[in-house]
Amino acid sequence: MTTAEEQRLLARIDEDLLLRVCTALVRATGQNPPGEEAATVAVLDAVGRELGLTVTTTTVEPGRDNISLTVGNGTGPGLLLLGHTDVVPVGAGWTTDPYGAEIRDGRIYGRGATDMKGGLAAAVAALAALREVELSGPVELAALIDEEETGKGIRAFVQDSPRAYVGCITAEPTDLQTIIAARGDSYLRVAVHGRAVHASNAEAGANAIYGATAIIAEIERLHAELATNQHPLLGPATWSVGQINGGTGGSIVPAECVVIADRRLLPGESPAAVLENLRDRVAALHLEDRGLTIDLDMPMEMPPFETPADAELVGITEAARRDAGGPDVPLAGWAAACDGGYVDRDLGIPVVVLGPGSVAHQAHRADESVPIAELAIAARAYLLAAVRLLG
Repeated sequence: MTTAEEQRLLARIDEDLLLRVCTALVRATGQNPPGEEAATVAVLDAVGRELGLTVTTTTVEPGRDNISLTVGNGTGPGLLLLGHTDVVPVGAGWTTDPYGAEIRDGRIYGRGATDMKGGLAAAVAALAALREVELSGPVELAALIDEEETGKGIRAFVQDSPRAYVGCITAEPTDLQTIIAARGDSYLRVAVHGRAVHASNAEAGANAIYGATAIIAEIERLHAELATNQHPLLGPATWSVGQINGGTGGSIVPAECVVIADRRLLPGESPAAVLENLRDRVAALHLEDRGLTIDLDMPMEMPPFETPADAELVGITEAARRDAGGPDVPLAGWAAACDGGYVDRDLGIPVVVLGPGSVAHQAHRADESVPIAELAIAARAYLLAAVRLLG
């Protein structure tokens, strides 16, 4: 139940500003890969300065800046609203301009509308409404690069962040459901090296693709074994082979083959242990007996997290979400991964995920869109959570 003072604050949510910021963000072009966040960062920079927020940019790579918008002068621990500025490539199948921000039937259409420019816009609207509110600590929106690829932005942020936080709300699309646990993710790269010869004399060579298929079969067995260990909110950890590249021609025994596999992680699992386990399983195949050598590494890891249901951050965020007009849904886990896992692991800060739009039904697909009504609910939820945590 909101108080009279909270109702007065909620009236400060400027829905015209919210719509303007979201459409401007969607119209900011750029994809990752290859890593084109600059236009989105420029929009956030401009609107942050227009609103009188404290704006800080930090260069992670040339042309790729993390940006933070902050409100409040309180000296205590703050609230972190976490987001990312990159979007996946546009892809095929669109029936509308992917950077047009077309408004139709109460939705904004465009690449990144749900994942996660809608969440960024809602956070900006909440910060704008908090400009004249006395809080014990600041409220910061950290919008980071490279979440969709290897997490360069969040890794730089947790390494350099000087501020203490009472908690982190990651504004990813959750259908306005409060997420208290999320699986992590990692990519494993297996390179198989053999020896090329003419296919008419195949026995003189070492077929790297044959070695790769043996490894893929082992990964499939590992996936089946994981199914027996179910997390109550997240289900099992999983393996999935997503890419295989090898060979140069039909008449040549292939000397090289590379397999890329996705490994989803449960809370408590160590990416390093996952890598070592696969290394042991591959070693047990004795592929060296076939004249093959193996290089195995983990080019990307995104940690899982789990926040207790009775944590203060969870209770306050969930109540704020409901009081803001969110749907009648329970606390839940999330099969996807997000930057919040780094905040939990590396900064020791409790994390929840809450945002407008649907990762399951809108993100990473053609004609992506976000409901305008959900943007306003998310903005109100972030504002109420900030006031109740820091008021």
